[in-house]
Amino acid sequence: MIPIKNPEAIKRMRESCAIAATVLARLKEQVRPGITTYDLDQIGRDLIASFGARSACHGYQLHSRRYPAYTCLSVNDEVVHGIGSLKRILRDGDIISLDVVVEYNGYIGDNAMTVPVGATAPRTTELLKVTEEALYLGIKQAVVGNRIGDISHTVQTYVEARGFGIVREMVGHGVGREMHEEPQIPNFGRRNTGEKIKPGMTLAIEPMVNLGGYQVRTLADGWTVVTTDGSPSAHFEHTVLTADSGPEILTIPRAS
Repeated sequence: MIPIKNPEAIKRMRESCAIAATVLARLKEQVRPGITTYDLDQIGRDLIASFGARSACHGYQLHSRRYPAYTCLSVNDEVVHGIGSLKRILRDGDIISLDVVVEYNGYIGDNAMTVPVGATAPRTTELLKVTEEALYLGIKQAVVGNRIGDISHTVQTYVEARGFGIVREMVGHGVGREMHEEPQIPNFGRRNTGEKIKPGMTLAIEPMVNLGGYQVRTLADGWTVVTTDGSPSAHFEHTVLTADSGPEILTIPRAS
């Protein structure tokens, strides 16, 4: 069952998503050479708390493991779920994916972006640009009456036409009372397949794109997913409401 949000749920989703987006924007401002990913995670923790929200990542359980950090901070070849560490110091030329998920008033807001640390190589800069563009092209397909496969196909064809690898093991998803709800939203697939998009869905659309091949593996910590070939990876994500008037991005930062 794909949850359809009523007006009250949508109102609460707007609140949680605005907080998540504001935290993400402010966390981005702290990215610089010399800072550790642990320090960034602690900044994220404090920002989330300042809004009266909680991290939906911290303590998230998968099998017998609980996620130990407050945000997901993935550097260079880390695709998703990187754990902040005092040993991981950002260097000029790195890229870092910032993934912020909060729970506020019973509902989840989920968003992510990848940002450069100083100056990056031209092809890495292009990777970030293409991944973000693929996200917005995918969002344009989240139209009532379309199918989930229309989002998937659009993301895949745009990314692969530019010579990058689209990750297959992790997918986008519905989001609401839970971080992960139906439907799953792969970043690859065929048009006119999958669930039909209806008004009131809230979807986390999130291309994960590698500079090299699409294959990934999970490190011994049981969380951090990296590219198999060691190439850099980018990740952009918004939470989107499907409405009769068209898709609406909910993860927009609050006005300062």
